[in-house]
Amino acid sequence: MNFFFIFRDIHHKSQKFLTQNSWMVEFVSSQFTMKPVLLSTTVLLISYSCLGDHICVCFGLIICLVLLANTVRQAGNGLSDGVGRAVLVTGCDSGFGHHLAKKLDSMGFTVFAGCLWPEGPGAQSLAEEGSDRMKVLRLDVTKDEDVSLAKDFVEANLPEKGLYAVVNNAGISDWGETEWSTAEDFQKMADINLFGAIRVTIPFLSLVRASKGRMLYVSSIFSFFTCLNMGAYSVSKRGLEAFADCLRVEMASFGVKVSIIQPGNFGAATNILCKKAPQDIWDEFDDARKLTFNQKYIEMACEYFHSVCSSGFKDCTLVINAMLHALTAPKPQTRYLLVSWTDMLFFYICPVLPTCITDSVFLLSSMYHKRKVMLYS
Repeated sequence: MNFFFIFRDIHHKSQKFLTQNSWMVEFVSSQFTMKPVLLSTTVLLISYSCLGDHICVCFGLIICLVLLANTVRQAGNGLSDGVGRAVLVTGCDSGFGHHLAKKLDSMGFTVFAGCLWPEGPGAQSLAEEGSDRMKVLRLDVTKDEDVSLAKDFVEANLPEKGLYAVVNNAGISDWGETEWSTAEDFQKMADINLFGAIRVTIPFLSLVRASKGRMLYVSSIFSFFTCLNMGAYSVSKRGLEAFADCLRVEMASFGVKVSIIQPGNFGAATNILCKKAPQDIWDEFDDARKLTFNQKYIEMACEYFHSVCSSGFKDCTLVINAMLHALTAPKPQTRYLLVSWTDMLFFYICPVLPTCITDSVFLLSSMYHKRKVMLYS
């Protein structure tokens, strides 16, 4: 039987099952069960095509239950609360950092919430709604002085069990083709997303090492998936993961665990993607670029990226759950891939696929074809 029809049939059956058993949806969607479920789905596909419908269902469900039971057993042995432990989170003005800071505070952690604008509405809501363990501080990750002052403040206000973790969440996003950008655009992106994390990590490592704690880095699927118009962002996130991977190997000797969070499309939940006016982009072009890029294409690109951003996850729950697992589980994952169910299989295998296959994905995009036709016109 054709693979597409096998997958579609299993997808329909699984949707019906989850609809009838809605209590499973929230549990199965949590990040630390993604790999077991994906493996079980693979087993279902293979056994369906080789062994038949009924055997497939029984065999697949048995594998799934065994894997999920093992996952629950491991998760149950983790850190249950954060009393006496501190966590530093960068980029808490909004988005993932803001929600994580609130959640950690409710779990009993002392939270050092680094904010770019400590007088802004995001920082003020943390201070007003949080407990006395919520410490809001100014932290611009591009400034050595801010990082130094933050370390002094953290050391002066540590609870008895010390600094348990640092969550490097601060980051920005932007889009645009390479020829639309300048070296300064790439530098600004890297200074926040990559060097900002490095700038925070190095001075705080000794404190985290003393508590045998955790280091978290918020990356993106664009660290390994090449996408049109995301060059500068991909450069910064790919560099961030290289740094985190090297650090993980070094810190293993000290009992410090390093994890990478790889969110997919959470633009609607975080408002991280810059919204650009087509005319503003066009006005920055010189004559040579205006001859290369059609103004209609610029308008289409803006509309496309805005629509893609709004079609993603509407809240941060999946990412926050993954962060909490990375902070509290006895055996956190090295990477937490956080994408929709429909994208899961592709993004898991994408890093190991040949370049010719991953690049050919763009040939399926109507946007890519329209762009090619519009160039030089």
